[in-house]
Amino acid sequence: MLETRRQPLPTSSETGLAFNGHSMVGVLQRVLVYSPRSAGWDQAACVSAWLELGFHHAPAFEAAQSQHNALVKELQNAGAEIIELPAGDALSLDSVYTHDASLATDFGLILMRPGKANRAAEAEHHGLSCAAEGVPTFGAIMAPGTTEAGDIVWLDAKTLLIGHGYRTNAAGIAQMRALLAPKGVEVLSAPLPYGPGPSACLHLMSLISLLDERTALVDLPWLAVETVELLKARGLEFVEIDYSERDTLACNVLALGGKRLLAIQENRRTNERLRRAGFDVRTFPGSEICINGSGGPTCLTRPLLRG
Repeated sequence: MLETRRQPLPTSSETGLAFNGHSMVGVLQRVLVYSPRSAGWDQAACVSAWLELGFHHAPAFEAAQSQHNALVKELQNAGAEIIELPAGDALSLDSVYTHDASLATDFGLILMRPGKANRAAEAEHHGLSCAAEGVPTFGAIMAPGTTEAGDIVWLDAKTLLIGHGYRTNAAGIAQMRALLAPKGVEVLSAPLPYGPGPSACLHLMSLISLLDERTALVDLPWLAVETVELLKARGLEFVEIDYSERDTLACNVLALGGKRLLAIQENRRTNERLRRAGFDVRTFPGSEICINGSGGPTCLTRPLLRG
């Protein structure tokens, strides 16, 4: 197993912060991950559920673990402290995609209630594990609400855009608004397309990744008109993915801060567009850990602290 040494945190060492939120593009300093080994990708009983969970084929554990190790190495090279979640008995193959089960805020974690039923246990696991790392729980989404953090984008420190689709419903968005309004955070709703249907993993972050304060990577034809107009009204400039790479998650790119990005190696055309736009694009292979399970680098990471 790859050793996950803790890296120095320049900003947190000065401020004493263990967590924050409200930015998707600041310098990544502390991040939660969960390895395929911990998620049971090497266990036949877990792997047997691959089809019902929406994987394209049965996961190849050794390749997936190697690719996850490469992801972690890139995060470490970028200066991030790596926190690996301990294994949990009730978690499924999907739990490697740590982004979805919790949302980091300046006030602590908000525990999600995933719209995909097999992921329900992940939120409590995040809450308990992060409490031990100095990250408290601020709130939790309750039935009948559903939310997944892959549908949630911080447009700025006081504005949260939430995709309304099959994984995040109106009741969940209303609960998020009730939690955050007293803290001065405005919660906006963005309609999501039907896309491949309710069994597919289509999040708002499948269609947009913020790259810095002024730029977004987008799958423009799949974004609702009102969402496009909102983003333009806020002054965001767009880099469009190469649409031949839509099915290999080209729009799923993790901002590391300082014009640095982490992307899937296989999406060479989109990555070249990003480089031409002035970004430093680091990559890792994602055929098994990303493309097979429909979760890119943002999905594989739960940022806890950005500078």
